[in-house]
Amino acid sequence: MNADAMNNTSRTDWARIDAMSDEDIETSDIPPLSEKFFAKAQLQIPKSPVKVSVLVDPDTLAWFQAQGVRAEQQMSVALRIYAEAHKAHLVSTSKENIIQQANNSNAADG
Repeated sequence: MNADAMNNTSRTDWARIDAMSDEDIETSDIPPLSEKFFAKAQLQIPKSPVKVSVLVDPDTLAWFQAQGVRAEQQMSVALRIYAEAHKAHLVSTSKENIIQQANNSNAADG
C-alpha cells in the first residue's frame, strides 16, 4: 500500500461544519422531492454483519484506528465501497465485452 495514501488527511474544517445550524446550510440547489420520488423509494434495512477474521497490515489498521472509534466499522464501509465500485466496473466491462464480441461477430459475418 502506498504510504502517501495512508497519510492523506482531510482538509475539511469539520469544527466549522459541526457548528453550523440547519439554517446555515445552503439548500437552494437541492431539487424538491416529488411524489414520484417517494412512490419509487424503497426502505432498505441493512443486513446484520458477519463476524470474520481478516489479516490487515499494521499500518492500515493504525490508520483506521487513528480516525477515531469504530475502526472495524469503518473498514467494513471501505470494503463495501470498494466492492460496489468493482461490481459497477465489472458490469460496465461485461457490457463492453458483449458489444465488442457482437461487433467482431458482425464483422466476420460481413
